Parts: sequence; C-alpha cells; structure tokens
Amino acid sequence: MNLTVIGIAIGAFVAFMSFQFGAWGFIGSLIFMAIGAVLGRVLEGKVDLRRVWDALSGRRSSS
Repeated sequence: MNLTVIGIAIGAFVAFMSFQFGAWGFIGSLIFMAIGAVLGRVLEGKVDLRRVWDALSGRRSSS
C-alpha cells in the first residue's frame, strides 16, 4: 500500500465518524488515531517514552 491509499482510507474513516456521530465522533476518532500512532511508534522502537518524559519535565532538552 502506498501513502495515497492509506491517506484515502484514513480520510474515509474520519468522514464516516463525523457523519455518523457528529463533531464528537470526529474528535474522538482523531484522538484514538493519534494514540494508536504513538503506541505503534513505541512498539516499533522509534520512540522512547522515558526520553519524551524527560524532555517534557525539563530534565533533558529535546535536541
């Protein structure tokens, strides 16, 4: 699958959620998609949550 097909599928899902459940369904679907993306990155090993937490709490810079 290329990125265009994935983008179309995500757009169709978000459109369905907004038409079926209104604005809150749209916002809820976006929140759950973001959570899924972050969890996927963590499971792939591309994001280290300890370093993210350290950067957010001011113990370490993000650069």
